[in-house]
Amino acid sequence: MLKDQRVLVTGGSRGIGKEVALTLANSGANVGVNYCHSQKRAESVVEKIKALGSEAHAFRADVSDSEQVKSMIEEFLSIFEGLDILINNAGIRADNLLLRMKEEDWDKVLKTNLKGVYNCTRAAVKPMLKQKKGKIINISSVIGQVGNPGQANYSAAKAGVIGFTKSMAKELASRGITVNALAPGYIVTDMTDGLSKKEVERLKENIPLDRLGNPEDVAWAVEFLSSDKSSYITGQVLNVDGGMVM
Repeated sequence: MLKDQRVLVTGGSRGIGKEVALTLANSGANVGVNYCHSQKRAESVVEKIKALGSEAHAFRADVSDSEQVKSMIEEFLSIFEGLDILINNAGIRADNLLLRMKEEDWDKVLKTNLKGVYNCTRAAVKPMLKQKKGKIINISSVIGQVGNPGQANYSAAKAGVIGFTKSMAKELASRGITVNALAPGYIVTDMTDGLSKKEVERLKENIPLDRLGNPEDVAWAVEFLSSDKSSYITGQVLNVDGGMVM
């Protein structure tokens, strides 16, 4: 489905990003795995992708730093000679109630989760414009749609990603570039590992399908939006949340 497509996945060394990278590679794509901290984890994903028969390389960059992103895209292009699909997945959390939230925790979440999407999209759009085609998929969150106590920074950033997605979809549609967003619900990753059984049961009360999602659930949706089967879809937000927000 994605044979020889050149894909960059930010935050691709773990969690949802890792699963997205592996799923797209299994569909035939060649994948750049961006990471910020753990080269070991990123290289592990690269090796798994190569075992699937696809080309893969790890790229270190803090997506909140525009110069690092620019260098990453340049390196990606020097290796893959083009960029067809960008998955803006990198994200962090620094939860706290507003009156206890430090300014630096507000700033770092907005810089990574929102400015990071801006930085990567801006850099990736240039080669896509030359190709007159491309797909950009931004990972938002249901929290960006409904809010959540203790996550004002995260919610604001993810809501911003949705607005950014719609604006970019309108700007880039005439150039053959589609831009869509995914809004995952509660997904089983290392971010949810610390939840108690009681907390998980409480979350499931608000999910009609009565379970937390798996990274594969998100990755399959990304695979669809990355494929030609979604060629007439742009500016949309696809919820992958078990019916939590409807």
